[in-house]
Amino acid sequence: MMRLHTHPASPFGRKVLVAAHELGLAAEIKVEHRKVSPVEPHPEVVADNPLGKLPTLVREDGTPLVDSRVICEYLDARAGGGRLHPEEPELRWRALMLQALADGMMEASVLARYETVLRPEALRWPAWLEHQKRKVARTLDRIEQQAQDLDPEAVHIGLIALACALGYLDFRFAEDGWRQGRPRLAAWFERFRTRPAMQATLPRDLVA
Repeated sequence: MMRLHTHPASPFGRKVLVAAHELGLAAEIKVEHRKVSPVEPHPEVVADNPLGKLPTLVREDGTPLVDSRVICEYLDARAGGGRLHPEEPELRWRALMLQALADGMMEASVLARYETVLRPEALRWPAWLEHQKRKVARTLDRIEQQAQDLDPEAVHIGLIALACALGYLDFRFAEDGWRQGRPRLAAWFERFRTRPAMQATLPRDLVA
């Protein structure tokens, strides 16, 4: 059985788990919840990933795969290929571009979370925090402009990443109200979030 180092609040870890559910591979993965931070790497994660980052997937033979993009592409290939990463070139580039934008939003959001929760208050940098939030806002606006291309029935890696990014904003930054002024994106998310894979991976804080 594969092992996945992740955290139930991680949007990148959720992206991997949503992909696994969509591909019918969730039962083949043992989820191991880990608490990590930029200054406190988890020793068991570091043993498999020297970067100490989540998510990290360990294959049955002990070979680790790092970075959610690599892991998701591996899972897609394992399930036969072409299901989440379209094979037709133009569709593939669109899916990968959307994934890159969504991953960028997730990264900026996680950094903003670190800045407001982990960094000592006396050391916080308001301008840097605002810069991260502006990156997210600009990206949301760009995707809203192209929201007519978001097929409500389609599932690919870009849409999964986008849904996980929006879910993280709801989870950690609900007060920012990302839906305001973005009705088409909000309507798409309301449909996509009902998928069983999304419902099975709702973010939460790790208590134990």
